[in-house]
Amino acid sequence: MRIFLKHFVVFITLVGVVSCKQENKHLEKVSWEEIEVTEVLEKPDSLEQFVAPYRKHLDSVLAEPLCYAPTTLSKSDGQYNTAIGNLLCDIIYEQGAPIFESRTGKKIDMVLINHGGIRAVISQGPVTRRTAYEVMPFENTINVLEISSEKLNEMVDYLVRSNRPHPFSGLTISINENGELLEYKVNGRDPKKGDTYFVATSNYLANMGDNMKFFGNPIQRYELDYLIRNAMIDYFEKTDTLRAATDKRFAIIN
Repeated sequence: MRIFLKHFVVFITLVGVVSCKQENKHLEKVSWEEIEVTEVLEKPDSLEQFVAPYRKHLDSVLAEPLCYAPTTLSKSDGQYNTAIGNLLCDIIYEQGAPIFESRTGKKIDMVLINHGGIRAVISQGPVTRRTAYEVMPFENTINVLEISSEKLNEMVDYLVRSNRPHPFSGLTISINENGELLEYKVNGRDPKKGDTYFVATSNYLANMGDNMKFFGNPIQRYELDYLIRNAMIDYFEKTDTLRAATDKRFAIIN
């Protein structure tokens, strides 16, 4: 990401001291100079020459087309779920589930991330590594939490009350026109009291970010050491065309 500085002011303070016969020191003079940093400030040639090849290589790597998006995907394109949110959850599951199963012998039941964590659209056209950095600029990793059926109930209640399309997969929620919960299912099945569920999420949410307190004190917590951004890049590299849409995973039943 590039950062442009405009009208930034630097203050330089000069401090002078003198020595008396008794070797006591005291402040003699303070002066300052104001330097306005703008686009017209010239870069040191030596610094530019040093950085240029690295910048060129980085730009070429980030700009390489990996796959194609037939439409622009935005987190504002749906009331209860969004195409980009559904896609990210699918990516986390597809890339994370084999790792989790190979290490534990267990399967991920669902994925949950937060609406606010999606920081950019996926624009129609070529999808690049830079796209992944723009959508997911944070160093968030995939965590898997084992939670109780009671915590699952709290999670669903949070999603119903949030009035935000927090992305999830492996879960379906039905509400009435008044926003009241009618039912929810995990992979097409009714939740069962006493069962536990494995939820893939970000390490930020696993630490109860975005007020997701139901993730506190899980039965088990597994760190996959896999950046969500890297999971996106790995998925893009093996995918020709991104397919994503809003659906009925969170819906009003009339």
